[in-house]
Amino acid sequence: MTAQTSARVVEFDDAGLGTWCDEVTFDVTPERIAEYAAATNDPIAAHLAGGVASPVFAIVPVFEAMLMPVIEVAPTDIFGRVVHGEYDFHFHRAIRPGDRLVSRAKAIGYTSRPTATTITILIECRDDAGELVNEQYLTAFFRGIDAGASVGAIVPARISDETLRSADPVATVAQHVDLDQTFRYAPAAGDPVPLHLDEQIARDAGLPGIIAHGLCTMAFASWAVLTEVAGSDAHRLARFAVRFAAMVFPGDDLQTRIWKVGSGDGITTYAFETVRGADLVLSDGLAEIAD
Repeated sequence: MTAQTSARVVEFDDAGLGTWCDEVTFDVTPERIAEYAAATNDPIAAHLAGGVASPVFAIVPVFEAMLMPVIEVAPTDIFGRVVHGEYDFHFHRAIRPGDRLVSRAKAIGYTSRPTATTITILIECRDDAGELVNEQYLTAFFRGIDAGASVGAIVPARISDETLRSADPVATVAQHVDLDQTFRYAPAAGDPVPLHLDEQIARDAGLPGIIAHGLCTMAFASWAVLTEVAGSDAHRLARFAVRFAAMVFPGDDLQTRIWKVGSGDGITTYAFETVRGADLVLSDGLAEIAD
């Protein structure tokens, strides 16, 4: 076994924390909703018809705004090392065709560990009347980077209960990542990051090859949860969060497993995880479903 390579020490810019980026406007069309559903192998008819957006479609209108605060804090020459660490959606309502959405984002903190540094981004998405549609927390994970400090806030806490695995899940959904998945997902999501599209660039970044988009894997888990425990109704999903535990590759066979945690105040809470064989690829999954 080779010795672990030490992290590169990089200085992050604290002045970039807490400042909202410029607003970004996005017009939602039924065609874009349907394209995203098809690109994530979503089986829910309302999504495929463009009648209502699938939950993780919420990343599409905010994608440009989401990236701006990261650039304000982390130097651009380390962006080849960034992957999604965690993502946490808080939904106030589902996205519908005809919505004109206005998004903004800010970095709220970063955390340095011996082998990696994470930055937490808060994103707000509102309609053109100013009403909140959703809030999103992105944790960007910089592999092999040591910022030397931990500053500011992190994502809201959620359930992480290992005892759930001792019980049978209430549902298990088999899923397959197609060989062309990343090439379909990239234009549908507006995510052109080359780690998902170019074998050589992925290898130059220390990866074995192109990897699936983390939010695509999360979208797989979202339709598994919706179809099994929410009547395929995106309007009922109040919160949806995961930790990205391992990379997913084109051709992978996955399973999403779901456990009921409890209910109260009109919300039923579920835990979930997604696995590839014995490997956990999405962990600490949390879904809050309106009854």
